[in-house]
Amino acid sequence: MNSRLSRFSLILLLISIFSFTGRAESDPDPDSPAPVLLGQRTRGTVLAVSGDGFLKGVPGRGETVFWPGPRNFMTLFVSNLDLLDGEGANSLRVYLYQKSGRTFELESAGLEPVEKNIFALRVRLADRDGFRGQPLADGESIIYLTWRGLVSNALKINLGREGGTIAVPDFLKNVPRAAGSADGRNLVGYRWSGDRTRFLEQATFGPSADADNRIRRIGLRTWLAEQFEAPSPAIPYPVIPQMPVTPPSNCSLTTNPVCYRDRYTMQPLQQWFFKEAFYGSDQLRQRTAWALGQIWVTSGVTVQQSSHLIAYHKILANRAFGNYRDLMADVTLNPAMGYYLDMVTSTKTNPNENYPREILQLFTIGLFRLNQDGTLQRDAQNNPVPTYDQSVVNNFSKVFTGWTYCNSAECPNAVPGIPNYVDPMKLIPENHDLTAKTLLQYPNAVNPTIPACADCTTPEQTAAYADASLNMALDNIFYHPNLPPFISRNLIQQLVTSDPSPAYVQRVADVFVNNGQNQRGDLKAVIRAILLDPEARGSVKTAPRYGKLREPVQLVTNLGRLFPARSWNGQTETDGGVASYMTKMGQTAFYPPTVFNYYPPEYIVPQTTLNAPEFQLLNTTSAIGRTNFLYTLIFEGLAPNATDSLRGTALDLGEAQSFAAADATGNQLLDYLNTKMMHGTLSAEHRAAVLTAVQAVAPTDPALRAKTAVYLLGASSQYQVQR
Repeated sequence: MNSRLSRFSLILLLISIFSFTGRAESDPDPDSPAPVLLGQRTRGTVLAVSGDGFLKGVPGRGETVFWPGPRNFMTLFVSNLDLLDGEGANSLRVYLYQKSGRTFELESAGLEPVEKNIFALRVRLADRDGFRGQPLADGESIIYLTWRGLVSNALKINLGREGGTIAVPDFLKNVPRAAGSADGRNLVGYRWSGDRTRFLEQATFGPSADADNRIRRIGLRTWLAEQFEAPSPAIPYPVIPQMPVTPPSNCSLTTNPVCYRDRYTMQPLQQWFFKEAFYGSDQLRQRTAWALGQIWVTSGVTVQQSSHLIAYHKILANRAFGNYRDLMADVTLNPAMGYYLDMVTSTKTNPNENYPREILQLFTIGLFRLNQDGTLQRDAQNNPVPTYDQSVVNNFSKVFTGWTYCNSAECPNAVPGIPNYVDPMKLIPENHDLTAKTLLQYPNAVNPTIPACADCTTPEQTAAYADASLNMALDNIFYHPNLPPFISRNLIQQLVTSDPSPAYVQRVADVFVNNGQNQRGDLKAVIRAILLDPEARGSVKTAPRYGKLREPVQLVTNLGRLFPARSWNGQTETDGGVASYMTKMGQTAFYPPTVFNYYPPEYIVPQTTLNAPEFQLLNTTSAIGRTNFLYTLIFEGLAPNATDSLRGTALDLGEAQSFAAADATGNQLLDYLNTKMMHGTLSAEHRAAVLTAVQAVAPTDPALRAKTAVYLLGASSQYQVQR
């Protein structure tokens, strides 16, 4: 296709060569259609025109060779899209796989309809964010795109020169497909059961039979409405008294290890948390609170007592469906956070910048200015634009001076001689800075400056000024344009997928800005938007980069809800004493190693461009720890011991065992587990491998067959990556 084509003749060519399909408007199917990248009829290469003339209405030139570079563009043609109003180029992500094994993401720069369900997609021929300064290599490459978590067909493209040989990689050939059982039956007997399973993996600590049946009867939206109003917590929080900073002689690790464990470690909170995750009916609230706790990080590494973090976790749970601005205020004055990031000791003569720095960098707006879709704003030299500088941190440090533990008589939970971590911090007026402050500057900024207090001559006047200044500062942050996309993307990463498309981020951020009732920061609306978005929904997702590694906490809770967690002897419910077993997997609940959490949201897998935060936990040691933990949990159970649990933990595999007993071939067991654990996406190759292992176990031992199958699936990458 080397001759120049008019816009009209190109359209006719596209229509004559390619077919396309869409879904009926009346079809309520949550599954989006898979995108199709149009290719040349005989070459097996992508159909494209060079430059951006096509999008400007100027005749384009068809090329077989394209020249990479940040100033060079090409136009691809895509069909089989069912776009929402306003859905544009940032919903499509274009990838280039090269012989080096590296995958680059190209920038989608424009989208224009051509003809019925055919779109022209303008693409910059350079990596979107740069790959350690590596340019695209010349030669034959593989190009494909993704949309709403679905991958297109893969085609070849020549960069810089024509010729060469490159094979389509396996991850593009062996994409998952939703399926029923081996003989074609759908074991669940209900359409979109895969989407329900995926929804429960995102909105809860794991699918359960009861939750699935409930959603099957009432639908996702009604279930969300129920969860927003569900009583919480379903299991009462442990009541732990506040203790002296130094353990008393009758509660030390040597004299009374049970007292020490319950008061001076996070064990009571950990046990409550896992019981709540396994059995609680307020799943969405607690799942959201866990996500918020990985943004607003405190840690048992520094915070000493379980009572301290129980009080902190209550704030996250209570505000999970409230307004983000209220959450900001509550956490700012929480003494656990105050101790963790040193606000309790910040005074006008010695202001501390830890909390001011982290509330900006990690909890609200991030280091660099963002577009509404979460992409970086860049200057003329293509460098990210900083959100703030050190002087802004210094000024916020002055705002946050003077607050400390509430230990006076009017504090409801004050105990003489013991720092009060339950009540909000109290202002000591003489310790608050009274000078003027210059805060965040942005278009139409709210409270960009705070004037000095000229008439603070009494403690009451100073207290009023300090409270007003604190609220002004929090509003200054809350109304910054970065906050909606920054927090929306973080929550999407926690609940759905590690590397969401900019379009997904923008749709959620728009809801953060305005919930439909002119209210900003409505977390209930934000969570609903995240979970019901078309990029989240669907029975199967095929995009290679879609999904998230199940962090150890969710790996455990997912299995403990799929196969109901029981005590070690199977006679009662577990008491939730599983946290210590998870340390070798790289995550101990309520002990994140730093304020950056167990993993930062921007973590890139080394030697790739893949944004996948949870993979920072995965290394040789933790990978072995995962398989060893799963083996112990599934085959032996987590036995009780004196310092960790009272009853131990095991999984109830009775249902799986019944399928194993019913069919000596093992096929019914694999069909059942494919639906239950994999929502019908188990690959034929992996199924065959697991079936071989199952058949190696005598059919007279259905319990061992069931354990073998669950273990091999649970330890597989296909299960451990939540898709």
